[in-house]
Amino acid sequence: MIDTHVTHAHATGGYVERRASCERGASTLGVSSLRDLDIDDLGRAQDLLDDETFRRVRHVITENQRVLDTVRTLRLEGPSAIGALLDASHVSMRDDFEISVPELDLAVSTSQASGAVGARMTGGGFGGAAIALVPSASREAVTAAVLSAFDTAGYTEPTIFAVHAADGAHKL
Repeated sequence: MIDTHVTHAHATGGYVERRASCERGASTLGVSSLRDLDIDDLGRAQDLLDDETFRRVRHVITENQRVLDTVRTLRLEGPSAIGALLDASHVSMRDDFEISVPELDLAVSTSQASGAVGARMTGGGFGGAAIALVPSASREAVTAAVLSAFDTAGYTEPTIFAVHAADGAHKL
């Protein structure tokens, strides 16, 4: 986990605009929620929506598909096989949904170049943290590279810490 220490506010600005774009896209496409659409609907969406709204809708539809693909890939092949899905998720959030910031992009690209299996920003965007899936043997190298890249760029030093997968919530 790489906490960039870039603060963000979801109640105003970009978050509100993204939500409005998604609601406009859903309404134009005749559904109550974008979760009711899939990859096959992208052609129609591109024909009906302005470029910005289309990119927002494309992000949501493709991200929903990536989640399904990630679950399937984890079950069939394990965590080392999901790197490309994590990477594609970050690209989509950066380019289509436009919710990344330079610090997140640097954390992700440096992690990828330094041995991470894959990496992406987390949360609602406009700051916050990134997660990098890193083999244990590469953890120190990735950490050092990210710290160095942030220092070179003149950014606030990120907080980097290891997290491990655990069972989900359950009734005790």
